[in-house]
Amino acid sequence: MNKKRLQGKIAIVTGVSRRRGIGSAIARALAEEGADLFFTHWRKYDEAQPYGSEWEWPKQMTEELVALGVRAESMELDLSDQASAIRLLDEVQHRLGTPFILINNATHCEEVGFEALNANILDAHHAVNVRGTCILSVEFARRLKGGSGGRIINLVSGQDKGPMPGNLAYVATKGAISAFTVSLAAELAPHRITVNAVDPGPTDSGWMDEALKRTLLPKFPMGRIGQPDDAARLIRFLAGDDARWVTGQIIHSDGGFWD
Repeated sequence: MNKKRLQGKIAIVTGVSRRRGIGSAIARALAEEGADLFFTHWRKYDEAQPYGSEWEWPKQMTEELVALGVRAESMELDLSDQASAIRLLDEVQHRLGTPFILINNATHCEEVGFEALNANILDAHHAVNVRGTCILSVEFARRLKGGSGGRIINLVSGQDKGPMPGNLAYVATKGAISAFTVSLAAELAPHRITVNAVDPGPTDSGWMDEALKRTLLPKFPMGRIGQPDDAARLIRFLAGDDARWVTGQIIHSDGGFWD
């Protein structure tokens, strides 16, 4: 029997709160290749969203991952908290060991245009999408410096492909992560830590209603809307040894979506 490609690796995936979410698909895909998983979730954010919070999902996700033959742990974590990165990495080290893979999937999103945008909304986006992602990434890298390498994979949203009116705070903060990805990749390359970003395009992860699906479908030349597994398969590749020469890339894995 062939060894699984991520056997013996420990992965962190943030934002694993919902059954149909991209985070859950990523965790599952990594576990299928043998990675042990530590994931975060934040119910307070989900409760404020139209799709709501799935209170039992973290427990069920853990059980599903363990059934795949890997170790799995989780914690509820507010990534806008300035101490969250150290808290998370200390917990991972204590419960599982030194992580090799970091997937920055958790995000904060409110759709607001110029008339509604204010400092509080922008700060809420920045706290999670920029500060949370950046500090977690560099703290993760510091703990790996001089070691056997690692993988950082950020989730972005196609903001560099064209305008996204009505979503200014989200676009601004995700654009910052695209820029951060490219520069951090250059800094960490000597330490064999790759840094990439994935844009999954509009993904049917439980937030789309039927009217929106009908609007989006003609913009996908491959004839269907993106699914969480589409992003998860690419991220699984980037997390593995076959992607050791891929770094500093913003990959639009969106089925050719245009707008």
